[in-house]
Amino acid sequence: MYWNGHGANGWGFGFMTVGMVLFWALLVLGIVVLVRHLARTGAADRDRPAPPPADPGRPHTDPEQLLAERFARGEIDADEYRHRLETLRTAGGPRSG
Repeated sequence: MYWNGHGANGWGFGFMTVGMVLFWALLVLGIVVLVRHLARTGAADRDRPAPPPADPGRPHTDPEQLLAERFARGEIDADEYRHRLETLRTAGGPRSG
């Protein structure tokens, strides 16, 4: 009665078993590789040092730098910038006492 008339024999069951084991192994391996890759990418972002925070309350020690920043922000025009820069350089800047 239907000994080998419906397809699967000993070799067929063996190949199905090996195929399913390989399928699940590749699926699990793919998930592990994906998780490790995502974890490594996140770790690289966490290990990168953060830029130092800006401290707007800290006084500037260099008057020429302060003058250049005011000019860059548009607080003073080019003529005033040149005049003040010349004054700073010839007078030696503000003297603290």
